[in-house]
Amino acid sequence: MFIKHATIERNTILLAALTLLTVAIGGLVEIVPLFTIETTIERVEGMRPYSPLEQVGRNIYVREGCYVCHSQQIRPLRDEVERYGHYSLAAESMYDHPFQWGSKRTGPDLARVGGKYSNEWHVAHLIDPRAVVPESIMPSYGFLSRKLVDDSDIADHLRALRVVGVPYSDEMIAAAAKDLRAQADPEADTEELLQRYPKAPIGDFDGDPARLTEMDALVAYLQMLGRLVEFDKTQPGGLRQ
Repeated sequence: MFIKHATIERNTILLAALTLLTVAIGGLVEIVPLFTIETTIERVEGMRPYSPLEQVGRNIYVREGCYVCHSQQIRPLRDEVERYGHYSLAAESMYDHPFQWGSKRTGPDLARVGGKYSNEWHVAHLIDPRAVVPESIMPSYGFLSRKLVDDSDIADHLRALRVVGVPYSDEMIAAAAKDLRAQADPEADTEELLQRYPKAPIGDFDGDPARLTEMDALVAYLQMLGRLVEFDKTQPGGLRQ
């Protein structure tokens, strides 16, 4: 046995061939079963694609590097569940490109931040973090209140996301610009918007209903995080009770 092993180690070509064969077999054992199931993510009731305004807010969240300090992954550990809420499900990130999972936390995990604070709190926190959290080292993002949202390419953006698997319908894409503005307008008729995007937070987010700013979009995104799935009706594995 050892003599044969020594022969393999001394023969570079043979060692490389056997290594490749071993890796190929291991890869096939892991990959082939995936082709026999419809999806590796179990469906969970309540999940939907982001609304246009939420998607713009998510783009801003990624652009400004918020993910560097805030993960969106609550692990199934007692201390994490007691602090942040129900552990994260894979289905909650099924429409994320890229997803925001991770373990680096300079600030708290944001997977369940939606509805935890008011819009006014979020705006105050983003403008002057230390005004509401004295120990915070987060930089100010007050400039978001001065930057208007550009909705000229939102339909194309949703169309591109559909290519990678996000189930935006033709109706959603056609109404994208209208839905984007309606979600942040407290006077708008949002009945159709809510039919397309159930549980979408509605209303003025930045305190200035006359303008649609990047602050509106980012707060709208934060306010929906963790609010789509009713965990009291969901068992592990995504099955209804």
